[in-house]
Amino acid sequence: MDSKFNRSMFIRLFIIQCLAVVSVSQSFDFFYFVQQWPGSYCDTEASCCYPTTGKPAREFGIHGLWPNYNDGSYPSNCDSDNPYDESKISDLISRLQADWPTLACPSGNGSKFWAHEWNKHGTCSESVLDQHGYFEASLNLKENLDIFQILQNAGIQADGNIYSLSSIKEAIKSAIGYTPGITCNEDASGNSQLYEVYICVDTSGSNLIECPVLPGTKCSSKIEFPSF
Repeated sequence: MDSKFNRSMFIRLFIIQCLAVVSVSQSFDFFYFVQQWPGSYCDTEASCCYPTTGKPAREFGIHGLWPNYNDGSYPSNCDSDNPYDESKISDLISRLQADWPTLACPSGNGSKFWAHEWNKHGTCSESVLDQHGYFEASLNLKENLDIFQILQNAGIQADGNIYSLSSIKEAIKSAIGYTPGITCNEDASGNSQLYEVYICVDTSGSNLIECPVLPGTKCSSKIEFPSF
């Protein structure tokens, strides 16, 4: 009787361990690297607070690096046993504060934002990127994808004027060689505003690729690029 019980318990524990390995080593097909325009965030959210480190620079900030599947779905919260640990990325904090700022209220130093992104999205990329590698890959992508400057070079200014969605997409595609995804917010007057830019990256977290699927835009054909 004891032998059968022990064998049964061993099998159950083995199955649980296998399921844990599967969940941590969650597979995915590509990353969305997402940058957001703070002018749209501050113009459309109920409230907007600058970080405790001060007003962010007038440029797009990182929203996240998100593992995705080719059908448009995505994994999330893959490893509760490996939560955000700021001690693992202490050498990156100054870069994160500059390029991955939070605008949520109340004001913070960014830690809550980074923790959310790692716990929800980063843990699903552990098969290729550890916690330090995840944030470093995001920062390196930002360094090489200056969306604000790309648009400036194309004559698309953050001046509150209206631009065609197609011209914004074409400006970015001409600069990086790949079609971006664009999402929009609406201001209080119902104007469609440029909000986020999605660029697709391979599973290494370093090489740009053509997007297998693009997010829904929620944009009109003419969109505002608000100042910040």
